[in-house]
Amino acid sequence: MKNSRDTLQKFLFEQAPIRGEIVHLDAVWQSVIERHNYPTVLRNLMGELCAAAALLAATLKLKGSLVMQIHGKGAVKLLVVECSGDLELRATAKWEGDLLNGTLQELVGDGRCVITLDPKDGNQAYQGIVELEGETIAEILRNYMTRSEQLETCLWLAANEEYAAGMLLQKLPDQLISKDADAWNRATRLADTLKPEELLMLTSRELVNRLYHEEDIRMFDAQSVIFRCTCARENVARMLRMLGQAEVDSIILERGDVEVHCEFCNQRYIFDRVDADAVFADVMAISTNQTLH
Repeated sequence: MKNSRDTLQKFLFEQAPIRGEIVHLDAVWQSVIERHNYPTVLRNLMGELCAAAALLAATLKLKGSLVMQIHGKGAVKLLVVECSGDLELRATAKWEGDLLNGTLQELVGDGRCVITLDPKDGNQAYQGIVELEGETIAEILRNYMTRSEQLETCLWLAANEEYAAGMLLQKLPDQLISKDADAWNRATRLADTLKPEELLMLTSRELVNRLYHEEDIRMFDAQSVIFRCTCARENVARMLRMLGQAEVDSIILERGDVEVHCEFCNQRYIFDRVDADAVFADVMAISTNQTLH
């Protein structure tokens, strides 16, 4: 029976400095892929990146958003996932031609991974850029996290046409003296036995029980993950103001209107002459009020 799950659940090893997270995307994942006709191999890569973004955003306690991008010069040009600290997620991709099965490196070619932390509160954003070291998204992010955070982090990711899912384990600083020196190696070796279908289909508790039934594990309440695009007509109007009235007028003169397409949710915003005049009338009204006061 098909489970409807869009949750992220954290867990903690009570007797070792190790924390974990498991994410399942169901309706959220369908909201991502139903808006574009993604080739199968690209769809699965996007699903893995979506799961990874949710896992990493949850570890960082963000008030803003984490944006993960993979840029390439091969058939796959761009993969983008944005996930907020509240686990609101959106994603999109760009590619050329017919995509055949292949590794991430073969599809992306000469590429790089860019991870941006955008606090959205006026503070400066942080951006890390790394080469694509690894054959999978999980391997690339494992290398990135180990180097940038100095914390050993391992991920297991899977996706198909119905679900996307992932698990993260992170070795914490030795806040307690663990008598079990092999705990980390044992935890990751057991996780390496996971099959993709198990990661996709088993619940978080079933996964933890299957892997760590001999460990003392504390499970936390699950958090909801939702699909949400931040695009809005007001945001597009703001962008048009930044372009300037002369530029917008020239586009309308040439094409009849201005059309802006959101790559994430496939929403189209159309501004005709009347709409554009209203946009810049608002600017004039604001300017006049500021002058008067």
